[in-house]
Amino acid sequence: MSKQTSTGKCHLCGGIFDKSQMTRHLKACKQKQGSERTSGAKSSREKDVFRLLVEGRYLPEYWMYVELPADARLAALDRFLRDTWLECCGHLSMFRIADKRYSPTEMEEFDDETMDARLSEVLSPGMKFSHEYDFGSTTHLTLKVIAQEQRPIKDRAVQILARNEPPEIPCVSCGKPATRVCAQCIYSGTGWLCNACAAKHECGEEMLLPVVNSPRVGVCGYTGD
Repeated sequence: MSKQTSTGKCHLCGGIFDKSQMTRHLKACKQKQGSERTSGAKSSREKDVFRLLVEGRYLPEYWMYVELPADARLAALDRFLRDTWLECCGHLSMFRIADKRYSPTEMEEFDDETMDARLSEVLSPGMKFSHEYDFGSTTHLTLKVIAQEQRPIKDRAVQILARNEPPEIPCVSCGKPATRVCAQCIYSGTGWLCNACAAKHECGEEMLLPVVNSPRVGVCGYTGD
């Protein structure tokens, strides 16, 4: 996939910004949204929240800014990442945080801790950590704590603040926008195909997956969120 400027949409105001601009924009946009909410009656109590940047470690053109309560558990963040970007066949996953591994269940042979830990217990502003899904055809994510703030929040759900726009990927045969990807040829960079060229692809229909806006595109049986 050729390198291109990565832009994304702010889910608060609908604006489109470069990835490098989004951190600064969200800070200002959140302040504006907050001042508009607090101008009336408060509808929720204030809580500590974390703002995170999540991106593909090897495909950084796929990224999201998300926000969730600091007292949420790692398991909730894992479920969100699976539902939004990763889940295909029920593979295992884990976080790596400060030289410790956090898995869905405690595995003493690997000295793993469970994902029952709350974010406030293991994270702090500026910290970087990682997430891995599927220990065979692994999708690696890098996460960073952009900010920790106290403000009104209604529930414990993960909120997407901004997300990358789908990268423009041309068909390797004709240059039109790719809509299918060959799960075998993707590793040589020749798997991106439009519908017409996909119909003639030598690997066959069973190897083709839809082009989706996720760092797991073209891997295993992933077809989208």
